[in-house]
Amino acid sequence: QVRLVESGGGLVQPGDSLRLSCKISGHTFSTYSIGWFRQAPGKERQFVSAINANGDNTVSSDPVKGRFTVWRDKSTVYLEMNSLKPEDTAVYHCAAASRWGPFVIKHQTYDYWGQGTQVTVSS
Repeated sequence: QVRLVESGGGLVQPGDSLRLSCKISGHTFSTYSIGWFRQAPGKERQFVSAINANGDNTVSSDPVKGRFTVWRDKSTVYLEMNSLKPEDTAVYHCAAASRWGPFVIKHQTYDYWGQGTQVTVSS
């Protein structure tokens, strides 16, 4: 059983930064592409960023391009979030998929999900 655990969320002010972590266990970490999604109350789940298994290819949604960066090391995937805005407030989830392609922006692509970590941006 693959398990993903997010951490690093919190309450910050507009313009601040946060780094989220996604640790995966239970399977070969290096074989999975990892995506980050977020969901705000009353809104649909939204794609944020994703990174392929090798770590040499990433994709991000337009609302976060230039502000968020995703990367990975041997055991963890990170989402560095800079210049945070109130509209970034949401529960952030990481998810694992066994393939890579344009479809990684769709939540249906992913096989395993973490429980999420809350990010709140407010003055």
